[in-house]
Amino acid sequence: MRIVAIIPSRYKSTRFEGKPLALIDGQPMIRHVYERVCFAESISDVFVATDDMRILSAVHGFGGKAILTSPENRSGTDRAADAAEKIGLAMDDIVVNVQGDQPLIDSRCLDVLTSPFFSIPDLKMSTLAFRIVNPTEITDPKDVKVVFDKDGYALYFSRSPVPCSRDKDGDFDTYKHLGVYAYPREFLETYRNLPEGRLEKIEKLEQLRVLEFGHRIKVMITGYDSPEVDLPEDIRRVEKLLGG
Repeated sequence: MRIVAIIPSRYKSTRFEGKPLALIDGQPMIRHVYERVCFAESISDVFVATDDMRILSAVHGFGGKAILTSPENRSGTDRAADAAEKIGLAMDDIVVNVQGDQPLIDSRCLDVLTSPFFSIPDLKMSTLAFRIVNPTEITDPKDVKVVFDKDGYALYFSRSPVPCSRDKDGDFDTYKHLGVYAYPREFLETYRNLPEGRLEKIEKLEQLRVLEFGHRIKVMITGYDSPEVDLPEDIRRVEKLLGG
């Protein structure tokens, strides 16, 4: 069983066109993501999956591996499935899907993400969550929240605060979803053939497609946050966190 990381990366973005090539401390963001993922002990290979020649060239330029995928893919997960097919992964190989706008991803998270595949038979999918420490993230729609059952399987993902306390003095932890996933390639094939879910369309969250069609997602808790770059003004914030 190989564990291969695929980083979906597209040039056109409604809020920040060309985001993967935006410079952070003098290097394109996609390079920061790629090189951090390479440090994960459990991962044997890393590829960027893109539909844009500019990103492909940039990745090849710093010595990385990249796969050109179809512009028709509906989501990052669909793009990862496309790339896994082109790479020729076996159906029982594990694909780790890392978002291309997470330049602060900690490689230790990815080892936590893949660990349940060695202990849970027939696991279809895992993802990461981080206990929110910045209270503004609880109500910010760009920070996706996740709730899970007593066994650590996702119940729901939302841009709204979940759970939402009826009593304002409720004292409980809220978890932010980190958009990183792992799944056997066989399940990726299942996923890419599912129609778009109703809740997925409303919340604009591709992982809801999995829950809507009756599949389970194991949520692994990590102590390492992974802030995303959504807008150009996020670049300076990330540079400060990098020490730039």
